[in-house]
Amino acid sequence: MGSDTRRAARIWDSRDPRVGWMAEDYAYAEQFREAIEDFWLVRAKQGVRAGQHLDKLAELVGDIFVDEGFAEGNVLRRRQLELPGYYRSEKRWDLLVVDKNVLAAAVEFKSQVGSVGKNINNRAEEAVGSATDVWTAHREGRFGIVRPWLGYVLLLEDTPEIRNPVSTSEPFFPVDEVFREASYKSRYETFCRRLVEERLYDAACFVALKRDATHPLEEPASDLTFAAFASAIRERAKALAALREEL
Repeated sequence: MGSDTRRAARIWDSRDPRVGWMAEDYAYAEQFREAIEDFWLVRAKQGVRAGQHLDKLAELVGDIFVDEGFAEGNVLRRRQLELPGYYRSEKRWDLLVVDKNVLAAAVEFKSQVGSVGKNINNRAEEAVGSATDVWTAHREGRFGIVRPWLGYVLLLEDTPEIRNPVSTSEPFFPVDEVFREASYKSRYETFCRRLVEERLYDAACFVALKRDATHPLEEPASDLTFAAFASAIRERAKALAALREEL
């Protein structure tokens, strides 16, 4: 779907401009559902090793940046995705937006299907480590004077395993109460929310996926919905637009 088509889907009302944004958010929500359907289809046909099961989602997020005024050529989805780090030479992200030598955005897409208990800590370590690397590299002047914008999207398969309480091991010191007897689903929600609260990422989206065509997804937290993620992209675009003449 082209940018003009998506724009035409908005309903503008001069008396209340919020109506236009609400309609666009609805259109994005529908496209998000389609991206989730594509995720399962590609995963079934090609598996995760092909690395294409999240391409449709990356395409949608990139389209939002284009809709908000970034040139198509500045939204990178398949190549030139490496960013320099501080603790390592570089890391490949899933989507970059580079505008006038400014790192307008870097987005990471992750999915977790099965083996939740074995991988939840790995996901946290990866996300925290990648963000810390970027912010330290930014401090050292790798990305210019404008603060980068980081986004994180996590898709978690919805199974009985993720909803059951999980025990903790506390041989010496007590864990944070928010994690005690919390399910994996609840822990992932806390993880994504704290990434934003601690300013490691500027926006996060957390979705539980079902293999049910009639109810393909659940967004457990209002602050971590895809609509909220799209809204954060708009705010980033507005902030950079105000700086554009000076860059």
